[in-house]
Formats: sequence, C-alpha cells, structure tokens
Amino acid sequence: MKKTTFVNIVTFFAFLVLATPAFADTAGVSQIQTFIQGVIQVLVTLAGLVSVIFFVWGGFGYITSSGNPEALDKSKKTIMYSAIGLVVVLGAFILSNIVSQLAGTAFGSTTSAVAH
Repeated sequence: MKKTTFVNIVTFFAFLVLATPAFADTAGVSQIQTFIQGVIQVLVTLAGLVSVIFFVWGGFGYITSSGNPEALDKSKKTIMYSAIGLVVVLGAFILSNIVSQLAGTAFGSTTSAVAH
C-alpha cells in the first residue's frame, strides 16, 4: 500500500515537472499593448505641453506681480504645482513602460512566440 502511494506521488510530480507549457496566441496582446502605449505617449505629450503653458503663465505672473505678495505667492504656487504635475506624469509614463515590459515578458510577444 505504501509503495503504491509513493509511486503515485512520484508519478504525479513527474508529470508536473515534465509537462510542456501551453502558450496562448499573443497577437491580440501585442496589438492592445501597442495601442495603449500610443495613447499613453499622446497623453504624456499633452500633459507636457500643458505643464509648459502653466510654467510660462506662472513665470509671467511672477514677473508682473510688481511686488504684490498675493500675486507673487499665486505665481509661485502655479509654477510649483506645474512642476509637481510634470513629475507625476513622467513618473506615470516610466511606470507604464515598466509594466508594459513586464507584461511583454509575461505574455510574450509576437516575435518570440512559437509558430503554430
């Protein structure tokens, strides 16, 4: 009885170790990945342009504040929030690239997939 149980356990684990993995068709995954990367690049570009506009707006307000403490503080906050927003957008862009690379590695890509 014990010998049969041992053989069954060894056989079960041998099948687990020696089994060949089955990969899904990744053509759709790479198309979706390319689309999402394109959308993210457009959004990052737009966010960069908006950030530059707010930098200019804040700089213009800083120059034309004429010593008015309220206008000066408002312009400083505009510049600071624009910089923070740009850092957040660039961080999200970098994070999305990392996730994209990890997803490409996990799901495979069409160039590295085994031909059927």
